[in-house]
Amino acid sequence: MKSSFGDQVFEWSNRFILFLVTLVVLYPLVYVVSASISDPQYVNTGQMWLWPIDITLDGYRRVLDNPDIWIGYRNTIIYTLLGTSLNLLLTIPCAYALARKDLYGRNVISGIFLLTMFFNGGLIPTYLIIKNLNLLDTPWVLIVVGGASVWNLIVARTFFQNTIPRELEEAAEVDGCSHFSLFLRIIIPISGPIIAVMALFYGVGHWNQYFNALMYLQDRSLFPLQLFLREILIVNEMNANMMMDGESMAAMAEQAKIADIIKYAVIIISALPLLILYPFLQRFFIKGILIGSIKG
Repeated sequence: MKSSFGDQVFEWSNRFILFLVTLVVLYPLVYVVSASISDPQYVNTGQMWLWPIDITLDGYRRVLDNPDIWIGYRNTIIYTLLGTSLNLLLTIPCAYALARKDLYGRNVISGIFLLTMFFNGGLIPTYLIIKNLNLLDTPWVLIVVGGASVWNLIVARTFFQNTIPRELEEAAEVDGCSHFSLFLRIIIPISGPIIAVMALFYGVGHWNQYFNALMYLQDRSLFPLQLFLREILIVNEMNANMMMDGESMAAMAEQAKIADIIKYAVIIISALPLLILYPFLQRFFIKGILIGSIKG
């Protein structure tokens, strides 16, 4: 069927808009990568605006030579894997239970969950609870705290409501399948998209978290990667500012350049694992988030 002139205009307009959106999203990523391997002098003067100039890996060398970085990577990987596993273990069964119409009082339970999205006890009561549970300065404070996100719970519940046919559950029950067998043998295998979406959401949250570690951890051997990267940035910026006393302008300018190049290298080092992982989860992510976002 031949498209009309109006349809062609609409199609090419959409392509042009998508091309502009792609540029807007892609340019900051390319800029940061280029800035991390370019001479800071060209970055600060605006001469480097897309492709790297006078390539140098000094920023990466200075960051990766710090032994704390590898401790942070190890801890963050452990926190992310264990924390995400716990999050999925709590979120997926709870979401499925709330999606079943035969669950008595499910609207009340959902309302209680929703209430926590708008009101919470505050920072000090949370700190006191964690202290009374003896979770302070332990790795479990970054794994157990925030075990389930209400927003993710709602998305997963909506997925189950709109994707799992009631007839499938009834057929399994007729065949003598218990609720646990139904969930483990039938529901879980066909829920790959929403599990991948939840794993990505929770994984990104665990990977990027630093506030809980900043509040509840004192032992440096337990610090996640983000705290060490924050420390490196602050130390280098302070060194650049402190050189104003008794140091030459050339040395101060050199330290400022080092601080700038480390800043961009830190961004890449912290984001690279997620950038590598996302393409493998993209097809599940798109399907799961679209189905899960439909109002149930």
